[in-house]
Amino acid sequence: MPKVDYESFWEKRSFAVVGHRARKNFPRLTYRGLKRLGKAVFPVDPSGGEVEGDKAYADLEALPQKVDAVVLELPKEETESWVAKAAEAGIKDVWIHMQRETPEALALAKAKGMNVRSGTCAVMYLEPGPSYHSIHKWIMKLLGKY
Repeated sequence: MPKVDYESFWEKRSFAVVGHRARKNFPRLTYRGLKRLGKAVFPVDPSGGEVEGDKAYADLEALPQKVDAVVLELPKEETESWVAKAAEAGIKDVWIHMQRETPEALALAKAKGMNVRSGTCAVMYLEPGPSYHSIHKWIMKLLGKY
């Protein structure tokens, strides 16, 4: 199996970060990390409201601009439907947060020709300096899993 290039995902210019606050905490660390990198980032949450003072959009179609990539950090049972929504919106690069992927979501993404990264934590790549997440990244590198 070819090695997945996780780091190039974060080279995109614009992102949607999808969470669902009514069911699970919104992925604020990912959202903040992308903003800190100077990326155009939009929170997407069917619960609506605000994330970090920014308007949360109910769906990818409601975004003020097309994004280059989407990060899915929501309840596992919602992942496949959001992969479908990303495909419908023409988004080809998708990050499915660890333990949120399903065989159905991955199969759908493959069938739609999407570039998917999954099985690992997005924050490992977004949080500078020493942290729990940087240790996690180091261990993954040591084990050859990234």
